[in-house]
Amino acid sequence: MLKIVNSPLSSTWDNLCKRPLLEGEDCTSIVKSILQNVLQNGDDALLKYGKQFDSEKLTTIKVASTVIEESETNIDIGLKNAIDSVYKNIYKFHSYQKEKENFITTIEGVKCWRKSVGIENVGLYIPGGTAPLFSTLLMLGIPAKIAGCKNISVCTPANKNGDVNAAILYVAKKLGIQNVYAVGGAQAIAALTYGTNSIQKVDKIFGPGNQFVTKAKQIVSLQNVAIDMPAGPSEVLIYVDETSNPSFIAADLLSQAEHGKDSQVILVAKNQKIVEEVNNEINFQMPSLHRAEIAMIALENSKAVVYEDVNVAFDFINYYAPEHLIIATDNSDELCSKVINAGSVFLGHYSPESIGDYASGTNHTLPTNGYAKMYSGVSVDSFVKKITFQQVTKQGLISIANTVETMANAEGLQAHAAAVSIRVKQIQQNEI
Repeated sequence: MLKIVNSPLSSTWDNLCKRPLLEGEDCTSIVKSILQNVLQNGDDALLKYGKQFDSEKLTTIKVASTVIEESETNIDIGLKNAIDSVYKNIYKFHSYQKEKENFITTIEGVKCWRKSVGIENVGLYIPGGTAPLFSTLLMLGIPAKIAGCKNISVCTPANKNGDVNAAILYVAKKLGIQNVYAVGGAQAIAALTYGTNSIQKVDKIFGPGNQFVTKAKQIVSLQNVAIDMPAGPSEVLIYVDETSNPSFIAADLLSQAEHGKDSQVILVAKNQKIVEEVNNEINFQMPSLHRAEIAMIALENSKAVVYEDVNVAFDFINYYAPEHLIIATDNSDELCSKVINAGSVFLGHYSPESIGDYASGTNHTLPTNGYAKMYSGVSVDSFVKKITFQQVTKQGLISIANTVETMANAEGLQAHAAAVSIRVKQIQQNEI
């Protein structure tokens, strides 16, 4: 059941908004040790960690191309059709994000434009521990392909048999990705950062993960690789009032709680009555879940916050900055204008968060842990770098020369001014 907190003062929000940490795990020191080991020992370290954390049957890191090709025969036809259908939705939404080049004349003779160029080498981390998230490969691989990334490497943990999940491999096949590696955890982030004999070093790493994966991404981002964002563990915040359906809300909370023991769900309610009704529904629905034990532990880290004043409620919501925000009310269209900080927003009674996880077309790789205050979810933009161009004619240079010379001299950068002056002088001499 969710613990109820009535009208907490804003001075307590920092404590209320803390995300859970698993006890007894010194995440930073463990991750640093793993990163150093992979840097020094490469594939040997990857195999060691793979056997330790994922499967004793793991024998090889790279998945053979023949195994990827055969993956289609190893998944249920219903799942294959679902993946094919969702692929179209995700591709359609993301294809509209590709930026066209616009040529702008700032003054006569000065033309500027910007070009989006795909990052050549990218690494995609796909969680695969207790739940192999083939949907995440769709969410990352599709915009990477649209952006024009040349070399895409996929890392995901092996299952207990030492193999990569067949649905993940089918998505890789559909995307035309051949570099798939049975490597998970912080060691996968290390491999993508430093490179090993099997795995190519990349320029940017994408994908959600547990606390160790997220910490590894944060650490390596200070070195020689970029990351999409700190993403994981997963979380949802739901705003409810007297128009909300308690059974729907309980199902949404449980769908997020089952992600992992370190997931968090928050309910923000207009009154305590709806919270009590949701708690009753949680108790009713919980026993039927296969991952009920995981969800129960996640709920221990979760709470319900009650605010009668809707404006204060949304001040708290924006302070929390949830990865997923569900506004499950009749007036969600009106309330969504109050949202400033959130990864992805779901409006109304019939927009469960799981729709965004799989099928609506929006991306489900989103900022967690309050990072929605300054990060966006993954998009085509995440996979490109933007290069600016400018082209200046003789007349354009003459028109802008005095401005540049004046500013350069004022900053004491005479060579900057001279780079303009020498050209203007030659133009004027040639015209005499």
